[in-house]
Amino acid sequence: MQATGRHAGLGLALVSAFAFGGSGVAAKPLIEAGLDPLHMVWIRVAGAALVLSPLAWRHRGLLRRKPALLAGFGLVAVAGVQACYFASLSRIPVGVALLLEYLGPALLLGWIRFVQRKPVTRAAATGAALAVVGLACVVEIWSGLSLDPLGVLLGLAAACCQAFYFVFADQGTDGQDVPDPLGVTAYGMLVGALVMTVVSRPWEIDWTVLAGQASIAGTQLPAPVLVGWVVLVATVFAYLTGVVSVRMLSPQVAGVVACLEAVVATVLAWVLLGEHLSAPQIVGGALVLGGAFVAQTSRAAASTASPASTTSTAAPASTAGAAEEPARQAAVDRERTSA
Repeated sequence: MQATGRHAGLGLALVSAFAFGGSGVAAKPLIEAGLDPLHMVWIRVAGAALVLSPLAWRHRGLLRRKPALLAGFGLVAVAGVQACYFASLSRIPVGVALLLEYLGPALLLGWIRFVQRKPVTRAAATGAALAVVGLACVVEIWSGLSLDPLGVLLGLAAACCQAFYFVFADQGTDGQDVPDPLGVTAYGMLVGALVMTVVSRPWEIDWTVLAGQASIAGTQLPAPVLVGWVVLVATVFAYLTGVVSVRMLSPQVAGVVACLEAVVATVLAWVLLGEHLSAPQIVGGALVLGGAFVAQTSRAAASTASPASTTSTAAPASTAGAAEEPARQAAVDRERTSA
């Protein structure tokens, strides 16, 4: 059962990374058609909140039981990541902003090790390091590097928000009152939509863009189709599978696997938008894949170590019982002799 759960969690993490990675390919044609990036984020989050509102009503008890968790997930894991990332890329190159955001898994390991004071496996740390190096190659950080201090700080803020996404998604798994991940995701979207409404001012959206068409891979598609993909697949489905995968794996493993999102986004941009991959980007993608594989082996090692430790602790007890048996028999013989 442990192996089945681990493989299912890894599968969900991969599916989540692929779903998240498809958001940029669908959103970019809409932005090129004239939609403001922050307005695109608001449509994404608000649309997801609308779709998940029935789940929020079903799990309305979470408002009383876990208000801080819901507020934190919405503010940080939904609105914080989006707002900080888009603000960062407005000041520094997109590739650098993306790399800074995906320092989140490395920051997550530091949080687990030094704040929560929990052990971090060597496999997870190695996987995170490989993923960061691979991401640097994927985004070609050396191309047109121009760093604005505020842009870098905003990118690091996005990384911190991404790290806390995994922390919030894992909350309650060690206790009795475990919040349902579906309810947490639904309320996170509602809170995120409220925050993004203040930040993005959706009343200024050019709705004529959404009523027209956008070009992707040389094909004209209705804008609502692309919006539907961003909302339903790249947000609702991606967040739900991502939160559940954190519960089934661990934050440190799921965080490294999530780095595949950048690789998926780059490959899809190559296939659908004609943004060709260079040799360093291909090597970087392989490094990210390798890092994800190395990180998930730490979960496997932890699962296989549990039965062994149980056996080793049980063995001395049985040995002690065998050693005490002759002493008990001798006592019985003495009682018979005296009688």
